Amino acid sequence: MSNIKVKIVNSSDNPLPQYETIGSAGMDIRAMLTEPVIIKPLQRVLIPTGLFIELPDGYEAQIRPRSGLAFKKGLGVLNSPGTIDSDYRGEIKIILINLSNETVVINTGERIAQMVIARYEKISFEEVDSLSSTDRGAGGFGHTGTK
Repeated sequence: MSNIKVKIVNSSDNPLPQYETIGSAGMDIRAMLTEPVIIKPLQRVLIPTGLFIELPDGYEAQIRPRSGLAFKKGLGVLNSPGTIDSDYRGEIKIILINLSNETVVINTGERIAQMVIARYEKISFEEVDSLSSTDRGAGGFGHTGTK
């Protein structure tokens, strides 16, 4: 497994994102707040992190929900996974939504999302009149059943 070096500016008092276990794919991202944020049921908020990154070309950062927050508090990340492109230099901000029936409070330093760094390929389209056939064909949206 390679270890790609990524430049990061951390304007918060939080530690840098890190892998919590040896097998973790994602690094926890923490909130940088001047005061707690209250999220009412079905409300969405934009949470700053104080983090700015410079990814190498061919890589993206994917922002995903934390399973513990989703299960315990009903918090999700909208547009999940969110993509941070290699040419973006702005602050990483997390769009949280409260999908529970309870009000949720987010405090500074709280782990609110996870970030996965992924390699991607660029493609170009070749316009054609038809596509090759497969056993599946155009079947989708549950065409294989639920059994």
